[in-house]
Amino acid sequence: MQFTSMILSNVEISPGYFRMRLTAPPEFSAARAGQFVMVRVSAAIDPLLRRPLAIFDVGVHKPPQSGSQAQPFFEMLYRVVGKGTAMLSVLHETDLLDMLGPLGSGFRLGSINEEKLIVGGGIGLAPLYLLARELVAQGSPVRLFAGGRTRDDILCTTEFERLGVECYTATEDGSLGEQGFVTVALNRRLDLLKGRATLYACGPDGMLAAVAKIAAERNIPCQVSLEGYMACGVGACLGCVAPGRGHSEETPDFRCVCTEGPVFEAADLLWGAHA
Repeated sequence: MQFTSMILSNVEISPGYFRMRLTAPPEFSAARAGQFVMVRVSAAIDPLLRRPLAIFDVGVHKPPQSGSQAQPFFEMLYRVVGKGTAMLSVLHETDLLDMLGPLGSGFRLGSINEEKLIVGGGIGLAPLYLLARELVAQGSPVRLFAGGRTRDDILCTTEFERLGVECYTATEDGSLGEQGFVTVALNRRLDLLKGRATLYACGPDGMLAAVAKIAAERNIPCQVSLEGYMACGVGACLGCVAPGRGHSEETPDFRCVCTEGPVFEAADLLWGAHA
């Protein structure tokens, strides 16, 4: 859908990271964890391209005024990294944005019999909250492994904990949780579970490659959400393709991140190109 959305709130939750809540059409409630929207950040020509942002949450906004009608909403997490996201960060309540979405293929929940381990780094946590909520709702035990360079990169763990999700954190500088990579804690948990788990991950390419390697070595299911450089979001420009497992000079096998993904089975991707 293409629709106009009104900003309900736009709050900096950590240095450089923002959480934006916007109105949504009723049909948006069907959005799945892992899907995204393409945001036109300005009515002007510059910047020309929309920005792809993961859907963090969907729900119904209840205005504080008594008697006001409840409004469907969705939320996005974003990090200020360039002109487009800098323009988003200075928008205020009641400002309007043009949206395309929900787009892409989301996470598949799978069986409720095994533990679900979610791994995220920095803004990669954005599509994982809705996933955790859906997994908890279906009765699966869920644990989050959140990693980052510093404590500023660990986002919204309180929201995950309110769902009943146990959270493990690790930072490279040791400012929050363990010092080092969060995959160390992930491996410890997998040792205890003896392979009875499903992995889900979103974050920097290095983190995804490490999680995919762990899953392959232990022969356990793993889904990853890629952060492609999307210009259109609908598969027209082919600017966000990623090499698949069958990729070579003789047998090219490219996957379009915005339409075939952004969520893929880790085993279907060629990780040498992502590391």
